[in-house]
Amino acid sequence: MELALYAPGLGYYSAGSVKLGPGGDFVTAPEVSDLYSRCVARQCAQALGGGGEILELGAGTGRMAAAILESLAAGGTLPERYAILEVSADLSQRQRERLARLPRELRDRVVWLDRLPERPIQGVILANEVLDALPCRRFVLTGGAVRELGVALETEPPAPGAAPILPDRLVERDGSPDQALASACAELLGELPAPLPDGYSSEICLRVAPWIAGIADCLERGVMLLFDYGLPRVHYYHPQRTAGTLRCHFKQRVHDDPYVNVGVQDITAWVDFTRVAEAAVASGLDVSGFATQAAFLLATGIESLLAEEADPVAHARLAGEARRLLLPGEMGEAFKVMALTRDCDLPLEGFALQDLRPSL
Repeated sequence: MELALYAPGLGYYSAGSVKLGPGGDFVTAPEVSDLYSRCVARQCAQALGGGGEILELGAGTGRMAAAILESLAAGGTLPERYAILEVSADLSQRQRERLARLPRELRDRVVWLDRLPERPIQGVILANEVLDALPCRRFVLTGGAVRELGVALETEPPAPGAAPILPDRLVERDGSPDQALASACAELLGELPAPLPDGYSSEICLRVAPWIAGIADCLERGVMLLFDYGLPRVHYYHPQRTAGTLRCHFKQRVHDDPYVNVGVQDITAWVDFTRVAEAAVASGLDVSGFATQAAFLLATGIESLLAEEADPVAHARLAGEARRLLLPGEMGEAFKVMALTRDCDLPLEGFALQDLRPSL
């Protein structure tokens, strides 16, 4: 998964293919509607309190950054700096082109980083659909034992009387897990309220803890907002979810075969938000909010933003976008928002309507 997504010059995020929006492979909430980003901006304004910085990890096309900066400017709460850390050269270029169209007062605040800042910031860290792209490992339960699901190269033998041999292909094979995966799976299985059936397969992301620890080191004081599709652990590893959550996105279609279109399709897995919360606490952060995307957007005033549009045609368009962001069958329930804080006692407005932290 790491090679397919991040190999220099060949991986999905390091190559030059269009990824987001029309002509791309998938659409994120900021690409659906600026209503989303304007709601995020309201939460940022509260957290910034008239000062500080924003650091966005993986800024997509730059559309969310642009909308947030415009919203904060309108409210008189601009950050001192808006930093972007982006691993994709293609997306970085698209961000620069989009943000170059902002008024000078706004675009001069934007900087691109090659690595996490050495000096911890005070303010807000944003990560929209970043955790789901962390390379994960897969396992299967066979006869009560944990086996790792890995990748092998297979050559099709020629049929009788046929001369040509088909090209090698990538196939899935199981093998013995190493100590890190075996220990993590043993701990996981010991925590679940119900046993998992034989043949059950899923994924586990051991990158979450070091990733959260690294980001936590960058936050001196303020709020980290994580937006992603995912579940608390007991729902993620439910006995009926027997094939895991790994999904691939190619040309606006979703499928579950990571061994085709290698390097030109996105590969993701849902987020175990319990693991994220555990990593945050271990890194000295507080879990200050956890809610569905719908609850977060309603709490930050998406309805009032929609009501501001007086033009009937534009209002109808925005209403359609809002439905996609809010409805349970669309993005409203599958996507979650988690707030991790340090030295921040604010009652964050985005989590005023719903508190799912007990489910973690």
